Amino acid sequence: MMRAGILALQGAFAEHRNMMERLGADCVEIRQRTDFHDNLDALVLPGGESTVMRKLLTELELLEPIRKSIEAGMPVMGTCAGLILLAENVAGGESCFGTMPVTVRRNAYGRQLGSFQTVEEMKGVGQFPMTFIRAPYIEEAHDGVEVLAVTGGRIVAARYGSQLGLAFHPELTDNPDIHRYFIEEICRNNMPAGEFRKGRSVCGPPL
Repeated sequence: MMRAGILALQGAFAEHRNMMERLGADCVEIRQRTDFHDNLDALVLPGGESTVMRKLLTELELLEPIRKSIEAGMPVMGTCAGLILLAENVAGGESCFGTMPVTVRRNAYGRQLGSFQTVEEMKGVGQFPMTFIRAPYIEEAHDGVEVLAVTGGRIVAARYGSQLGLAFHPELTDNPDIHRYFIEEICRNNMPAGEFRKGRSVCGPPL
């Protein structure tokens, strides 16, 4: 069974955990250094306030171990603030892990459009209801980054190898398709043979 770590410092980490568990993953919440183990197959970085999360990650001595694991190929999904944590460049701010070669802009839609919903096509997923809450967007995607979704001419989902960055909150819907995409299309390439048996994965039957 796939074992996923859910960073549980801020944001809707419980919703991410529920979604991953619906799809058959075994989850552990990461609140301190001792929670982050080498036996994790994947990591989820939820939303929150990115500067506060960066400060907490540093104080808890989690920043460098997580960065090294991502650089070594651990699959990771970052949503909203999680995308900002992954970004190599943050317009007007500091990077955190800096493992994904994109430039992001924080609170990019301003106060009037701080929160909104839309339905857009996402590559590999299809039509998906996207919830944006004081969201960032990707200003620039550099070499090797695959753009997965665009709304209003702005990049809101991208993949770089085993890293998936989303400007919106898929965990706040009842639709598991993005979490399934993360498990099936990204995590499966990093898991030992036998974890994904022919005709069946950790996702189990369609929900």
